[in-house]
Amino acid sequence: MSTTVSSHAEKNNLVGVECLLELPKTLSKSNKKWQVAFIKIYCSRTLLNCAKHAIGKPGLFPRSLSYTAIDLDRHQDHHKDFKIDQETLNDLVKNKNQEKLESLGGPKGLVSALKTNTRLGINEEADEIQRRRSTFGSNTYTRPPSKSLIHFVIEAFKDLTILILLGCATLSLGFGIKEHVLKEGWYDGGSIFVAVFLVVAVSAVSNFRQNRQFDKLSKVSSNIKIDVVRNGRRQEISIFDIVVGDIICLNIGDQVPADGVFVEGHSLHVDESSMTGESDHVEVNLNGNTFLFSGTKVADGFGKMVVTSVGMNTAWGQMMSHISRDTNEQTPLQTRLDKLTSSIGKVGLLVAFLVLLVLLIRYFTGSTKDESGKREYNGKNTKSDEIVNAVVEMVAAAVTIIVVAIPEGLPLAVTLTLAYSMKRMMKDQAMVRKLSACETMGSATTICTDKTGTLTLNQMKVTDSWFGLESGNASPSSTLSRKVVELFHQGVAMNTTGSVFKAKGSSSEYEFSGSPTEKAILSWAVGELKMDMEEVIREHEVVHVEAFNSEKKRSGVLIKKRGEMTVHWKGAAEKILAMCSTYYEGSGVVKEIQEDDKIHFENIIQSMAANSLRCIAFAYSEDGETKKLKEEKLSLLGIVGIKDPCRPGVKKAVEDCQFAGVNIKMITGDNIFTARAIAVECGILTPEDETNEDAVLEGEAFRSYTQQQRLEKVERIKVMARSSPFDKLLMVKCLKELGHVVAVTGDGTNDAPALKEADIGLSMGIQGTEVAKESSDIVILDDNFASVATVLKWGRCVYNNIQKFIQFQLTVNVAALVINFVAAVSAGEVPLTAVQLLWVNLIMDTLGALALATEKPTNDLMKNKPVGRTAPLITNVMWRNLLAQAFYQISVLLVLQFRGRSIFGVTERVKNTLIFNTFVLCQVFNEFNARSLEKKNVFRGLHKNRLFVGIIVVTVVLQVVMVEFLKRFADTERLNWGQWGVCLAIAAASWPIGWLVKSVPVPEKHFFSYLKWTKRS
Repeated sequence: MSTTVSSHAEKNNLVGVECLLELPKTLSKSNKKWQVAFIKIYCSRTLLNCAKHAIGKPGLFPRSLSYTAIDLDRHQDHHKDFKIDQETLNDLVKNKNQEKLESLGGPKGLVSALKTNTRLGINEEADEIQRRRSTFGSNTYTRPPSKSLIHFVIEAFKDLTILILLGCATLSLGFGIKEHVLKEGWYDGGSIFVAVFLVVAVSAVSNFRQNRQFDKLSKVSSNIKIDVVRNGRRQEISIFDIVVGDIICLNIGDQVPADGVFVEGHSLHVDESSMTGESDHVEVNLNGNTFLFSGTKVADGFGKMVVTSVGMNTAWGQMMSHISRDTNEQTPLQTRLDKLTSSIGKVGLLVAFLVLLVLLIRYFTGSTKDESGKREYNGKNTKSDEIVNAVVEMVAAAVTIIVVAIPEGLPLAVTLTLAYSMKRMMKDQAMVRKLSACETMGSATTICTDKTGTLTLNQMKVTDSWFGLESGNASPSSTLSRKVVELFHQGVAMNTTGSVFKAKGSSSEYEFSGSPTEKAILSWAVGELKMDMEEVIREHEVVHVEAFNSEKKRSGVLIKKRGEMTVHWKGAAEKILAMCSTYYEGSGVVKEIQEDDKIHFENIIQSMAANSLRCIAFAYSEDGETKKLKEEKLSLLGIVGIKDPCRPGVKKAVEDCQFAGVNIKMITGDNIFTARAIAVECGILTPEDETNEDAVLEGEAFRSYTQQQRLEKVERIKVMARSSPFDKLLMVKCLKELGHVVAVTGDGTNDAPALKEADIGLSMGIQGTEVAKESSDIVILDDNFASVATVLKWGRCVYNNIQKFIQFQLTVNVAALVINFVAAVSAGEVPLTAVQLLWVNLIMDTLGALALATEKPTNDLMKNKPVGRTAPLITNVMWRNLLAQAFYQISVLLVLQFRGRSIFGVTERVKNTLIFNTFVLCQVFNEFNARSLEKKNVFRGLHKNRLFVGIIVVTVVLQVVMVEFLKRFADTERLNWGQWGVCLAIAAASWPIGWLVKSVPVPEKHFFSYLKWTKRS
């Protein structure tokens, strides 16, 4: 059969199959069955027909009559569904190829080629989304793989002390096998190996788990919500769900989620510094630059873009694929702990050196005797292997003292408590972006908070309206003139960044999108003034837009209808009123604004504000210029009052913060009357503040003060109204200059400088822009001030938990160092062996850190004053507690060391086991004391911390195993019930001692400050 006939037959058959498969799917069940039956018959005949034209390729199959090959390699190519391919799209934006865009017909042609629609967007059916995703890719980035467990094991082995111990263990193992053969000689060296590997394993697993936790939080923080238009409906979706062809709505502060082309909007300026390094903002419009890059930020204006490339096809995606999240961030507390660790390590090194020196001198002078009472060193009569073995044991003991002395558990404790608190704070609606914020928040002395959405619910509704000097609450749509209603329709529909959507069908409800203020106004205009937004937009053309500005607190638009130009303004009522010379009455009559009228309007605004209403005024002018919006001699259309009720529980949260010694300051863009009313309702302003002239002021007044005046007054200010982002930044700088630790909440792009300047920047998860979130340290996911108070409590908990662990660990360090040093100097031997000290190290470092670093915050934490910037890490209370416990442990253990054999009538090995067992149990009982630095009842809330109880049980069980079953490994002897009872009784005495010691008062001034004062004098 000829090739042409074959290809023609195949083509006809394929066309037929495609026609069948593209039949409408909206068929009845019976019709579907007939269709399926027909397809089966048709496909069978097609396959038979194809079989007649069997393909044969030379060299691929030998010609034979035993088979027939059919070419069915007809996979569907989705690229053919679109008029443009991925390579062209990539080249378009990455190279800003304007010529290519023009050849496609400009932005409109590109939208058509991608089978989308500027107004309606793409079809949101799952099949359509999947088709685009399989054709152009998904909006996800390939990140470098996370660090594996092996990485952390290797990191743990890089520790110098661990390497020295391994060297000692190797030598000990070698000499032990040589002297006592493998069966008996491996115990000493082998046990050190096992202990070292156990410490390394636990440390590596802990760090690995924390790293995984940080990776999870990183994924959550990068899951940004974006506004898109699909099926004509504006909706919020995850950045990862965006596909090529999506129409994205961009507003000030948004992050551009993918590469794309500008299709609609006004005054759009983009910050491309993340891509180009240039700080100047780039204007994007239809006449010049139309290209938008993923990862850049919207600095001003608003607009729509069509997505052309997603994920790894964008320049941002390729850059992000080479960046891994750095989880090794050093927090200020970790830096301070490193210094503390270094200081303790130096002391430990000195003690270890002295112990080694004493042991060597005693050994080589013949003062050291073995268990049978014979001298271990007899000059030339002693074998060289025995000398080396003895020296190795001494070095191992000295190195182990260093291991115990260096509080390696401190960094682990910080990591554990930060990771644990981060995880729990997520449940409490706070996402930590920077680790340092967790601990710094505990030291906060002042919180500067926004009003809208933070102290209030951000569920706005128009509850009052005035048209002229008459209240419009009595059904305005029926009493207003047609002219006024039409002007309001224009002013609301054309001067907004929100939108109205109504699904087809008369019973469908309206859906409003945009900011809460925009939604409230749109809802009022549609419901009360019967506005049809689509019709208004169809009839008018936008000529120029001035986007809302937090400095001017207004937005304006210049529109054209049948050649006539009209300017509309909307914004803060007193700002708009100042721009007006006339006003419209509800009847449509225009009147001049006389002085009395102006006072009347101001009284209306003040009375609405005093009722906690946000006042928005509308104005217009028919004298429109083409380049600039008219800002004077406007006509006032009306004023609306928007109610935003206070959040339930916010007053309690404010009171909790104030009780904790933290000052709350409200900084808002609302007018002074609204701000005062909300502040009183929330408990920020109290009756005592009525006598304080500086308690409430406007941002402009604060700005006009001299620096000296600001520093004098800033601590007395409780409310700042009509403030700009610059005023907020100015206040933060003044407070920091006075030594305050400042936390600031912010949601707008212009809040970024204040968020960065503050010690802790708190951005809003719902209302916050991406710029604000990136500038912040913690994201408050529910925008609720109560969550800010919770973050404060968690911050204090982190600091408190670390202090508990420091107290616990230093007690062990002091006791272990003194006991081993005194015993080495006086008796020439150390009662606690290398393996035993490694076990103690494991208990206090890893298990102790887990037990104490995961305590949950209590309300008692909010009864303390904030910790200052320069407050010492180890307080007088901690010194009192740890020195008392360490002195008790040293006293008891030294008595056992020098009088244990005679008191209990036991052998040397049993005596050493008693010392080891008592020492470990003392730490277990003291762990309970460490649960509270000042409270006498250390068992309060114990049942809620199952992890603590579990660790105590595991420690005790493992200690029993060490003593009773691992004699050769741990160098111990079995103890009888009486001896166990004595060990437990001595250890249990830690509780009454702790109770008594906490009754001893300590001075507020730190101990070391007296030493400094003595030096100076």
